[in-house]
This record gives sequence, structure tokens and C-alpha cells, in this order.
Amino acid sequence: MDYIILTEFVLYFLLIIGVGYFTSRTKMSHDVFILGGKKLPGWALAFSERATGESAWLLLGFTGFVFATGLSGIWVAAGIASGIIFAWAFLSRKFMREAEKYNVLTLPDYLATKFGEKAKMIRWLATILIASFFVFYVGAQLAGAGKLFLTTFEMNETAGIIIATLVIIATAFFGGFISVVWTDMIQSIMMLITLCVLPIVALIYVWTNDLSIAESLITAGPSFNAWLGGTTGFAIGVLFFNNFSWFFGYLGGQPQLSARFMALKNEKEAKQGIWIAVIWTLLAYTGAFVIGLAAIAMYKQGSFVDVEIVLPQMIIDLMPPWISGLLLAGIMAAIITTANSQLMVVTSSVSEDIIHKTLGLNVTDRQLLLISRMTVLLAGVTGMIIALFSDSLLYLVVSWAWAGVGGTLSPAILLTFFWKRYSSVGLITTIISGFVFTVIWISTPLDGMITSRFTTFFIASIFGIIFSLIFPDSQQKKKESVIEQRV
Repeated sequence: MDYIILTEFVLYFLLIIGVGYFTSRTKMSHDVFILGGKKLPGWALAFSERATGESAWLLLGFTGFVFATGLSGIWVAAGIASGIIFAWAFLSRKFMREAEKYNVLTLPDYLATKFGEKAKMIRWLATILIASFFVFYVGAQLAGAGKLFLTTFEMNETAGIIIATLVIIATAFFGGFISVVWTDMIQSIMMLITLCVLPIVALIYVWTNDLSIAESLITAGPSFNAWLGGTTGFAIGVLFFNNFSWFFGYLGGQPQLSARFMALKNEKEAKQGIWIAVIWTLLAYTGAFVIGLAAIAMYKQGSFVDVEIVLPQMIIDLMPPWISGLLLAGIMAAIITTANSQLMVVTSSVSEDIIHKTLGLNVTDRQLLLISRMTVLLAGVTGMIIALFSDSLLYLVVSWAWAGVGGTLSPAILLTFFWKRYSSVGLITTIISGFVFTVIWISTPLDGMITSRFTTFFIASIFGIIFSLIFPDSQQKKKESVIEQRV
């Protein structure tokens, strides 16, 4: 065990918990705990959104994926970058305006309020969808923490998962959304440093040791040096859509990301956020892709039992301990920032959408705040249990959650924003069909042929359109005109 790296990890954990505790001293109410009360600057929200969206799967999952596939991994980066840029450029300000117009705190609450005829059913279905997939998503992040502790300190994975759980729960429990955003901001910068510094050092190592990425791609396997993975004909389309399909999950359907858009204060802050998010994305994905390619030159295929430990192993091999600790903490930052954001999404769905709005329980703001904090605790422990008893790979688990939530709610958001004939029945069938078909698809060999990230989006869209045409909302136009008159 390297005690220099361990010391830096301890200091990092203390910093994150300290920032979380300090920001929690803000005068706290339920709406501030859930969405920050419109008090956060656009640049901080952009850093937070990027860190939240790119989790451990970018640093561990995507770099390992490129190491195991070669040049064709570029289409994953292209799909994700395109989705992020589209979301910030065309959806962020729409979310901001809609959140103010309907006075809502969560994505399910917005959809329920917008389609008031079946609001309770919409809240229940959206909450079940989000909670079902996101507890596994949190579990995937915690499993990533276990892998990091195992690789870095040769520590038992169970101990690593428990330590990460305690830090994640602490940051979300104290100050809610505000604490999460400010700790995200710090961690987002740490992630970016790791993804910008390591590829430069790796390329220098490759060059000074007379290694060749081009030659290594050829010797690694017949498909590694082909941008389309050596496929031909119909298989090219399948490969492209399977990799590029991450794009569809970014189109407004990830509530942990959309919450940052809803928290924006004004147009100026939104424009500021757009620039930060686009630059961050381009730098981070370029760096992660180069890391995967450099790893192919540095390590032989089959060198790792689990390819998702390529990046931390590369850091340990290339860097002195004091720098390794800082860069490895960047990986832990990715894990913590995504997990605590997902805890906040589950928490807001339970406390705001179900207890406050759907059940209409007569509770005070202080009681709602307590319920939110208890939900953070319960969801965190549930995610930890999943991580302890699951052997699923980060890339796969995140992929399924991306399909189940993003692939389902993205068409719901796009149709809500841009199609006036979208109805409450159409929205309900969008959510049900997306949930059901994701579960069916990933439980069969079909997912190995065409990913559920692609099929869920289009199946949910088709069901939503058809049922909206068959069952239009009789009161929708009247309600819209009343709200517009009030505004």
C-alpha cells in the first residue's frame, strides 16, 4: 500500500465532506434542498452537469472499452459528445423557462404538471422508472469505487465500496442539491485534469519507448485498426448505432442532468453554462479516447482480467506517487459526483413527486426535508448492497440505465417540448413501453445485436405518438392558454 497516495485520498475525502458540510449551512428549505433555489451560477451548474453525466464509466468503462475494441470506440465518444452539445444548445434554456413557468422542482413533476389530466399516474410511473434503474446505477458507481481501491491499494473491494458509500451519503445528506453541485464542481475539475494530463504522459511514454500505437492496433486484433471495427454491409449500421446510440439518452431524459438545466437562473447563466459544458466535453472525451489507444500500445490484450482497471493501472505505472494520488482521486471524483447526484434524483422523486404532490400528505417543509434526507440514506445503502452482491460490469450497467431512463424519458421530453398534440395517455404509454421493452430487450440475446439504448428510444417514441393521436387530451389546449395568460 502506498501511503502517499492513501494520504492524498484521505485529504480528498475530507475536502469533499468539508465542502458539503460548509455549503449545507445555507438556510435550508425543501425546495433549496431539491433544486438549489435558483442560487447557483451557470458555470458551476455546467461543471456539475458534466461531472454528473460522465461518472466512473467514462474514466473506467469507456477507456477500457477503447482498449478492448480499438478505433471503433470513437463512435461512442461521437454519440455522447453530440448528445451533450445538442442538450445544452437546444434544451437547457427550454428546461429553465419551463421550470419557472410551471413552478416545478423535478422532471416527473414537470411532466405531471404539464399533463394535468393524469398527473398522479405520471408521477408514480416516472418515479418507479427512475428509482428502479438508478439504484442499480448508484450500485455501479460504488462497484467502480471497489475496483479503484483494489487496484490502488490492493484493498478488499468490500471495504472500498463501504468507504465510498459513506462519503457519497454524507455529501448529499447534509446540503442536498447545493452541496452536490459545489462538490461536483471541484470533482469535475479533478476529472478533467486526469483526462488531460494522463494522455500526454502516456503518449510521451509510447514515443520514448519506441512503441507504436498504429502497429499495436494491427497486432491487437483484426478489427482494432478499423474505424468501423472491420464490419461490412448491414453490420456497419449495427456497429454505428450500437456505439453512437448513447446520443439518444442525452436528449433531456436524464433527470440528474436536466435538474441542472432547471436550476439555471437566466439566459446569461445558460449561455455561460453552454460554453463550459462544450469545452469540457471535447477535452474529456478526446483525452479518454487517447488513453485507451495508448493503453493498447503499452499493454497486451489479455493483460487484464477486467479491462476497466486499465486507467488506474496506467496512472500507477506512469506517475510518481504524489501525482498518482491526485489523478486517481479524479477517478474517485467521477464516482462520487454521479452517485450523489443520482441519490438526489431518487430522493426528489420520492419526497417531492410522491409524498408531497401525489399522496398530498399534510407535512411541514421541515418534515419534507427530513424525509428527503432519510431517502438519501436508504437509497445509498440500497446501492451499496447492490454493489456488494453484483458482478456486473460498469459499462453494461450504465448502458442499461441509460436506455431505461434516458431512452424512455428523452422522447417524452422532446415530444412535450416540440409537439403540441402529445397527450397524457401518450406520455404514460411512452414511459410504460420504454420501461417494459428495456427490461425485455436486455434480458434476451437481442441486446447483443442491437442495443436497447437505440431501440428503447424509438419504441417509446412510436408508442407515445400513436397513443397521443388515438387519445388526445380534451382539456390540454384550455390549460395551456390559461397558463400562458397567467405568465
